[in-house]
Parts: sequence; C-alpha cells; structure tokens
Amino acid sequence: MASSERTPTDVDLIAEQWVDTLVELQPTLGTYIGRVDADARFGDYSPEGLDRASEAARRVIAQLDAASPADPVDEVTIADLRSELALELEGHERGLPLRDLNVIASPAQEIREVFDLMAADSEDDWATISTRLHALPGAIDGYVRTLRRGIERGSVPARRQVREVAKQARKLQAADGFFGEFVGGAPDTVPTALRGDIGARAAGAAEAYGRLAEFLEQELLPVAGDADAVGRELYALRSRHFLGATVDLDETYEWGVEELARMVAEQEAVAEEILPGASVREAIAFLDGDPARKLHGTDALQRWMQEVSDRAVAELGASQFDIPDQIRTLECMIAPTQSGGIYYTGPTDDFSRPGRMWWSVPEGVTEFDTWRELTTVYHEGVPGHHLQIGQAVVNRGRLNTWRRQLAGTSGHAEGWALYAERLMQELGYLDDPADRLGMLDGQRMRAARVVLDIGVHLGKPRPDGNGVWTGEYAFEFLGENVNMNQGFIDFEVNRYLGWPGQAPSYKVGQRIWEQLRDDARRREGEAFDIREFHRRALDLGGVGLDTLRRAMLG
Repeated sequence: MASSERTPTDVDLIAEQWVDTLVELQPTLGTYIGRVDADARFGDYSPEGLDRASEAARRVIAQLDAASPADPVDEVTIADLRSELALELEGHERGLPLRDLNVIASPAQEIREVFDLMAADSEDDWATISTRLHALPGAIDGYVRTLRRGIERGSVPARRQVREVAKQARKLQAADGFFGEFVGGAPDTVPTALRGDIGARAAGAAEAYGRLAEFLEQELLPVAGDADAVGRELYALRSRHFLGATVDLDETYEWGVEELARMVAEQEAVAEEILPGASVREAIAFLDGDPARKLHGTDALQRWMQEVSDRAVAELGASQFDIPDQIRTLECMIAPTQSGGIYYTGPTDDFSRPGRMWWSVPEGVTEFDTWRELTTVYHEGVPGHHLQIGQAVVNRGRLNTWRRQLAGTSGHAEGWALYAERLMQELGYLDDPADRLGMLDGQRMRAARVVLDIGVHLGKPRPDGNGVWTGEYAFEFLGENVNMNQGFIDFEVNRYLGWPGQAPSYKVGQRIWEQLRDDARRREGEAFDIREFHRRALDLGGVGLDTLRRAMLG
C-alpha cells in the first residue's frame, strides 16, 4: 500500500518538531511511540505544565498558518494538525484539563499504564523503570494540583467519576496491587542493589496513589458535580475532538435510535437461524452452553487469539490487502490489569515493539466464548486497528512522524475497526450464524452507545417515552442491549458518563466510512475498486473524519 518516497517539506519539519515537543511535554506518549529517550520521565501534570503545553500549541498553529503546502500531503498535514491543536486550545480555555478525571482515560490511569509498554528484559530496562517509578509521585502531585485548581475555578468532574477513580487508586495503593506485582517480575539478572531501589520506589508509587485516593475522597468528592451530564456545549466540543468532524447531534441521536432497531432486527433473524423459534437471548443461552465454543483459562484465550490473528493476516494478505512484512506480526497479549477492556497498541516506529492486542480479563473470569470474540480479534487486528495503524507506521516514505504515529481520531480508528468487522462478514469470515451473532452483539452495543451517550449528556427524551435521560437510566438501558455481566455494564456506563463523545465515535465513524465508500461507488460506477478505495484511504494514515472526507473526494 505504501506510496513512493517523497522529499520532506517545511510542513513536515513543523510536524516533526511538534512530535519532539510532545515527547518532551508528555513522555508517556513518547513511550507509546517507542521514543526510548522519554522512558525515564513523566510530564508536568500541574497547571503550569498545562499552560506550557498550550503555549507550545499556539506557536505551532502560527507556524502552520504561515506555511505554504508543497503538495496534497502537506495540505492534509496542515488541515489536520491545525484542527487538532485548535480543539486542544479550546478545551484548555474552557477548563477541561482542570476536571480531567474519569474511569478509563485520564492522568489517573495514564501514569500507571505507561509501565505496560516499557521494555522489562535487561538490567538497563529495569534501571529505567526504577527512575520512572521514582518520578511517579511528582507526577501524581502535579495532577492533584491541577484538580485543586479546578476546585478553585468551579471546573470539577462528576461525583460518580471521583468515587470510581478513588477505588482504582486504592487498589493501586495496596501492597499486593499492581506495583508490587510488577516489580516482583524483575528477572534474576537484576543486581541486588537495583532490585532494592526498584522495590522501594514501587512502594513510593503505591503510596502516591494512596495520596491521590485521599485527595479524591476528602477534597474533591464533597465538591464534585451532582450531574453526570456535561451539557450540549461541552459535549459538542468533545464530539468534535473524538470524530475530527462536526455532526448534527440531534440527527445523530435519531439515527442511533433507528440503527439500534436495525441491529435488533438483524440479531433476531440470525437467532432464528441458530435455533428456530428462539429469541436472541435464548439463542445466546444455547451458544453459551456449547462446549465446542468455549475456551478455558487465559492461556487458552491468548493462544486462540494468536491463531485467529495469524490466520487472518496470512489469508487477507494473500487475497484482499497488500500487508507489508513489517506488520505481519501482531502479538496477542493478556494485559496485566483486570479492568475488562480490550485494546490495541501500535508498533514503534522501528518495529522493535510490534503491534499488540491486549485483553484485560476481569478478576474471576476464566471462561470465554469464541462466538462472541471472533469479531473482536478482527476489530483489534487485521483488517482492523493493526492494519490501519500499522500501515501508517510503514508509510514513512510519504508521511512524517506525526502523521504516522500520532494523528487521527477515535472516529477514524474505531470507525474503521467497526467497518472492518462488517467487511469480514462480506468476505465470508462470519458465515457461521453464531459468529455473526457475536458481531451483531457488538454492533448493537455500539449503536446503543450512540443513543445512551448523546441522550444522557444532552438530556434527550428517553426512547421508552418515560421522561428524559439520566445517568441511572443509562445502566438499565445498556443492560437491555448487551449480553454481559453487571460488572461489565457498570464499567462501560461509568466510562461513557465520564468520557463524553468517545463511545458514539465508533458507530458514527463507521457510518462516515460507509458513506464515503458508497459515495465513491456511485461516482465511479463500474470502475469502482474496493481494494483501491481501501488503499487510498489507509495511505493517508490517521486523520480526522472531515479531513478524510475532503481527501477522498479530492
């Protein structure tokens, strides 16, 4: 897929310098993209650190405004980078960083999660880990100062998010929590003195999370917001951030209601194929009782994921996509946490760390159903995130580092991954009605999230006609539309309530990807080539959906 070599331009230089600036300001992001020079540090999470980041963004916007694009690649870089920075500044000016606390994607999680991506094999690796552990309490203290500034200015998160993150912090504080277990895995080759430093600093990191929990419980919780909803104005800003596009939120809500109904009808038809006369829940119960579709234990889950992924790469690489050698490896991993999330991390720029699919298995969960999860492997792997994100990293002949590794939105990435699930159905990989029901189960959940997320945060009328949306009704509504245990439902709804605009970006992004494909098919008629459409789109790397639309129509 990768295009021919291209001479870097002045716009590329601006973008490359911005990546260097980001790595300096946000070393955890540097670790994510494989910049080992950042691995021993944390950024400044204090109000002063946030101000410095905003000033840096303003300087880059000024540089972009003064730059002249040399070619269409530059035009995309300028449009997308400027849009992203402008949105970040708008959020900063509205005080969003002062209330940046939620159960899944805030500094409270980021500071801990970076250790999952650090090399942990050699003595030097563990010396770097030790240094970063030593810096962790300072990062937590800076973050607490920012949240205190939010209290002073009346920009605070919802009480529900504060309670839940305090629980997370208490678990990290525990002697048998993450930090103790993590450093206990240091190899025997680590010298005794270094091992002692690591242990002491891990204990200090755990204590720092204890201080965070105490602050949340004693200072922030009493003044936190009563309402889960953020309101139309802030929601619109967050929606633009996650989509890289502006959508009509009211029309999108109504479309979500209709899309959910379509998913339910499709599920009912497949349930009839599985067990004539059965409801969806009865068909699911039937499949859950099938021992041939069960995996027992995380080792079996990991092996199965890897086998499915390897087979998809080999077969699709031979027939549907030009998959470069560098991304034919996807490592399927069991995450060291137990949150219940499933996620993907991209390869480093030199591919020394490959792309990885992570499964964070909840405590006590030991059985897994292949019919539910087959589509998940396609979503996270190939042709989903791994093909999309890995291809951007490969395409260094045309794309600067920012475009390859940092650009893009949730709507672009997650929309593509849902689009990829449906593509696998079209290619015959979900011909088994059970596997197709699993895919539809996920699609139904994503449609329900559009309705739930916009409904709660904008105070829309409930679909059942009984008043307006509330946070409490969200739990009931999701429970009616997913076949998951209560722990999963609780985590998911708490995530939506604290991360407005992100959950709908999956299904809305899929909608926009499908619209672009269908528009191209109508324009090109018999000349339309779906493989070429995918090649052109993925060659752009990550972009906002408005930028994607302009580029594909150009």
